Amino acid sequence: MSLDYPIKFQPILKEKIWGGDKLISLLNKDSNKENIGESWEISDVEGDTSVVVNGKHKGKSLKELITEYKGALVGEKVYQEFGSKFPLLIKFIDAKTPLSIQLHPHDDLALKRHNSFGKTEMWYVMQADEKVNLIVGFKEDTTAEEYLHHLENKTLVEILNFDEVKRGDVYFIPTGRIHAIGAGVMLAEIQQTSDITYRVYDWDRIDAEGNSRDLHTDEAIDAIDYNGQKDYSTQYKKEKNKTNSVVDCPYFTTGYIPINGEIKINHNDKDSFVIYMCVNGAVNIIVNSKNTKLNKGETILIPAALKELTISSLENSELLEVYIK
Repeated sequence: MSLDYPIKFQPILKEKIWGGDKLISLLNKDSNKENIGESWEISDVEGDTSVVVNGKHKGKSLKELITEYKGALVGEKVYQEFGSKFPLLIKFIDAKTPLSIQLHPHDDLALKRHNSFGKTEMWYVMQADEKVNLIVGFKEDTTAEEYLHHLENKTLVEILNFDEVKRGDVYFIPTGRIHAIGAGVMLAEIQQTSDITYRVYDWDRIDAEGNSRDLHTDEAIDAIDYNGQKDYSTQYKKEKNKTNSVVDCPYFTTGYIPINGEIKINHNDKDSFVIYMCVNGAVNIIVNSKNTKLNKGETILIPAALKELTISSLENSELLEVYIK
């Protein structure tokens, strides 16, 4: 069987102590649980591999597809570099209460300690309640000693940068940058395939059994980027019916496409799979005269072998486009 259509996967829903109900109420995820914090849309994390839900490959895992189709699925250069490991983890996240203050190690440290990739990521805010915040980085340059002093005295938030956010805001989170999603924020997250997180402060909360979550104080010390900067947000254009560059890093390239009408897209310049996340509205993706609908909160994988497609929408819709250069 060939790779001649866009592929959808079954979302992997994750209960979290900080999770809410927006992924169900706003993105129509199927669950009767009350604290769904994450929907893993495309995953090759061990134990959480995505499974196809549409077309002739329904029931196959992402791992099986890569093993069978190799570069035709992910791109020849991507396959040469990553082999049968899919390099990105794609999520939607809903924070009813704040996530822990955390950071992720860089590739070398993650490989040495965890035999894993590092975890560079980006956030696209899909919905935000009034006057809600993200924590991203330090207000000013600091030191490990100053950081530990504030951590021990439970005053860490005094030296962290808080940004009030709204729909459409974007943040790039390189490895080492301290961060936390605040209560009332729902976002799309694009990241390296890694589940390695160093949690440094968890608001002193406990779970239903009265236990607090593990912290990684010692591991985090030499993984933190202690530099501060004035503005951590990512600015980007929003020209209609075209791909606007948002983030371009060695691990992934992300564009923003606001669409109303029809656009034709050619991926002949890419040796990579392409992922579309619908962050608002709904679109039709037409490949080989066949239509696949993509609703808000859904994600789709375009195999590298598929180079030409048409995207149309009868309403104002918004997509994130993700691939590897």
